Amino acid sequence: MITARAAATFEPVGRSVAAARTFVRDTLQGWGLTDIVDDAVVLTSELVTNAVVHAGTTADVECIRADTGVRVEVADRYPERELPVQSNGGHHFGSPDSEGGRGLLLCAALAARWGVEYTATHKQVWFQLDFPDRPAGTRAAGPALPASALPLTDARVRVAVVQVDSGALISTWNDDAQELFGYTAEQVIGKPLTDLAAWPHTPGTGTGVAEALRLSRWEGSYGIRGADGRVSPVYASHLRIRDAQGDPSTVCLLVRDHERAVLQSPLRAVAPDSGESAERGPASDAFEVFIGSPAPDDLDGLLQRTVERARDMLDGDAAYLLLATDDETELEVRASTGLPSARQRFARVPVEAGTGRYGSARMPAVHEDLSALPGAVPLLVNTGMRSVVTVPLKVEGRLTGSLGVAAEAPGRYSNEEALRLQFAADRIALAVERARLTELERLRRGSLSFLVEASDLLAGTLDRDQTLALMAQMTVPTLASWCAVYTVADQVSEPELSYVLHEDEDRIDGLKALLTKIDPPEQVPTGGARSWSGPYDAAHAAALRTSLRSLSLGDSARPSSGPGASLATASAVGGETVVLPLVARNRVIGMLTLGKPTDEHFRQENLELAEDLSRRAALALDNARLYSERTAISQSLQRSLLPPEQPEVPGVEVEVIYRAAGEGNEVGGDFYDLFPIRDGAYGFAIGDVCGTGPEAAAVTGLARHALRLLAREGFGGPAVLERLNAAILDEGARSRFLTLLYGELWPQHDGSAVLKVVCAGHPLPLRLRQDGSVEAAAEPQPLLGVMEDLELYEQTITLDPGDVLLCVTDGVTERREGTRMLGDEGLTDVLTTCTGLTAGAVAARVLRAVERFAAEPPSDDMAILAMRVPEPHDT
Repeated sequence: MITARAAATFEPVGRSVAAARTFVRDTLQGWGLTDIVDDAVVLTSELVTNAVVHAGTTADVECIRADTGVRVEVADRYPERELPVQSNGGHHFGSPDSEGGRGLLLCAALAARWGVEYTATHKQVWFQLDFPDRPAGTRAAGPALPASALPLTDARVRVAVVQVDSGALISTWNDDAQELFGYTAEQVIGKPLTDLAAWPHTPGTGTGVAEALRLSRWEGSYGIRGADGRVSPVYASHLRIRDAQGDPSTVCLLVRDHERAVLQSPLRAVAPDSGESAERGPASDAFEVFIGSPAPDDLDGLLQRTVERARDMLDGDAAYLLLATDDETELEVRASTGLPSARQRFARVPVEAGTGRYGSARMPAVHEDLSALPGAVPLLVNTGMRSVVTVPLKVEGRLTGSLGVAAEAPGRYSNEEALRLQFAADRIALAVERARLTELERLRRGSLSFLVEASDLLAGTLDRDQTLALMAQMTVPTLASWCAVYTVADQVSEPELSYVLHEDEDRIDGLKALLTKIDPPEQVPTGGARSWSGPYDAAHAAALRTSLRSLSLGDSARPSSGPGASLATASAVGGETVVLPLVARNRVIGMLTLGKPTDEHFRQENLELAEDLSRRAALALDNARLYSERTAISQSLQRSLLPPEQPEVPGVEVEVIYRAAGEGNEVGGDFYDLFPIRDGAYGFAIGDVCGTGPEAAAVTGLARHALRLLAREGFGGPAVLERLNAAILDEGARSRFLTLLYGELWPQHDGSAVLKVVCAGHPLPLRLRQDGSVEAAAEPQPLLGVMEDLELYEQTITLDPGDVLLCVTDGVTERREGTRMLGDEGLTDVLTTCTGLTAGAVAARVLRAVERFAAEPPSDDMAILAMRVPEPHDT
């Protein structure tokens, strides 16, 4: 039954992926389904990426909540039937590193069910995430129920009994197993059970059927591939035993998954009060006796209850529980009572024996007086505890943690208390390990979702400052309480403090001032987080000096600010501080510094996540640096191609407007120039090189410099352009066609101006007279860069007072809106309205007409050169 529904549509642009993730996250959190949010976000991200990025269509996302789970549907408008081929061995999706198929790969791994549906116009991929089941192994007596409320099964319930030996090979296969799966006993005995099992594993975890068979007891669901190749979901109950020869083996009871009620352990009943513990019979579960019922679902709650029960059981003053790392070399404090937990939480101690090491982790140990052996239990140093008993938590012989109870009086514990505590630890170890694996899986899925969003954000900018800000904002407060980013310009430069962020904005200035005064962390290219005591030492030294100075001044002379600011900064950086190198392209380009407030430590999972983030952020920061450097070089080279400051021409108004097409371009294929040739004579040019971008800009620079040089050598207009034509042809493959209007201008004493122009394939200059008439002021001649032998000639024009000469490139006349084009006639109509306007006003009106002609921005370079001889009454 559908109980809620939400839908949204996202456009085919890159930012829609992040918007879709936010939509799904907000929807599921609003429904209170936090347990499956991370899986849903990761799957939605992949499927929407396929739709809006790869397929290039809009994506319709719909979330549907039902009684048993949530279904998310992602539809696009690219109904091509591309689905990976299913082989006999199951689904095959190709390499996880390939661009295609990863969304379906994740669906198969994370979703309870998924599928692809096609219509004539749409393709829809859907997945379903079921609500989490109650933890396996809980027990309770159920009430009497009417027949209609009892679980429904087939008429004949079959229970497959499969026994596997110490090598996980099948040794027993009953008739019900043959009926359920189609194999005879002769076909399967002696083969590994794992060859038949289809474990619904999740990427990043090591749990599977092989691991489950080694546990002393296990209960849950997986699939068995039958003789017909189909996978049948089953519910299984495993019990590890010893056979007649004393060798370990496992008995597996299996039923159809929908008949799980036959095997599934009932829910745990509410435990009696502690006062009734003496009345418990021999059938009472030791785990329930120790931990109480019901057991907490979350790891932190389970561990906290464990230490409290252990303290009460041995009448101690304090207790603590540590969990081992995967390699069993370190123990991490996860719960304590009677100790400064804020100072100890997530702190780590080595397992091996030695000063400051946890030497009694693998075996039960009793310390009658810790004052006789200082440092034997590092967690209890300076806590006032004198005696302690510690026992290991082990699962199948592997160290998973350590449990300790301490007292302030010496000699409180003996071997008898150690045996009692070890018995309790043996009962709780498996539950703790199962809860730890569940938490680890949740954290890994959350980390995957976090990294997906972080990568999306970092890839969305090439601005250095914005990249630095994103790095800090992604770590605070998710991974750390404060963050500082140092950057390194080159191999010989010292690190520079580039960005500082604190979760409390009022602490940022004080933190920045502190970090500015101390030496930056050492540049170490090796990966991983390393501790840095610099901020802690400096902050506490500054706070101590401020406090002493404040006391020495006396109350009457005490400064109004007092030591409060220094103490606040010291508290903000008083916890653990770590430095992660930012390494990109085998070079250290900076350091990411993360810190915690007083007495707090980092979780190892968060440090691993920060290390992964630092690698991605380093590459994004280096890309932003390279982009900035190349942009600066490009702009510098482009500016060198622009003419210097425009000269003043006596008796003539001159206005130039230049627009280069393309983002970040200052120079393109169009160009202009106005320069003095000799006393009383000025050269001007406006041209258009075939194409745009750097290649066209190179010919632009050649043309502009050649024109100036040849004109000042005394060559006339035709000779200048003929020699420029030869220079362009000499460029060979780099040459470009060039249209050019070149002229020489002589202002006259009577207020007029004489121009001699050569129009080599360029749009003809237009002359606007005082009466409003417009006419072409030159005749067309061949363009440059095509033929070797050119015969060009110049034409003389006299501009009377009030006349305007307008010269443009084809970016003006070829301005388009659909099939319409501005053209020469449109430009003439605009110029006709410019009678009496100054040269600057004429150029501005032409530019405004070009921009308004079409809604889209201009896609071609554009240059406008307007010259006007002012009338005598103009001021």
